[in-house]
Order: sequence, then structure tokens, then C-alpha cells
Amino acid sequence: MPKLPVLSGRETVQVFERLGWEVVRQRGSHIILVKKGYNVTLSVPDHKEIAKGTLRKLLSLSGISVEEFLDAMK
Repeated sequence: MPKLPVLSGRETVQVFERLGWEVVRQRGSHIILVKKGYNVTLSVPDHKEIAKGTLRKLLSLSGISVEEFLDAMK
């Protein structure tokens, strides 16, 4: 399994936007994303560095594999 990159919250949101997720609001230090057809909302912390466990959980909730996420980063 490929390693997860070290990303900021804003960089993570940009990758999810490339994958079809949409920012609906920001409340405090968390950016909320939704996608049509999904009953899940993603809450991305707007920090300088996202913890690897947090990023892995966001990928799990969104149904995106690490490989798909890495491809969308390019």
C-alpha cells in the first residue's frame, strides 16, 4: 500500500474537490464537504498538517482508495 502524503487541510480539500466533492461551509477550523449521491459529509480540519489517521478515515468515509487519492493529487 502506498504511503499517505503529508498535506494541509486546504490541500486535502483541493484533492477532494478534484474527486467531485463540494465545499458547503466552513465552521471554525473545519471545512465541510458533500457529494451528490452520498449520505456522508466529510469534515476536514483546516490545519497546517492533517494527521495520517484523519486522512485515512476521510478516505474510508468517502470510499476513495489511497491510489485514487494520490492520482488526483497529480
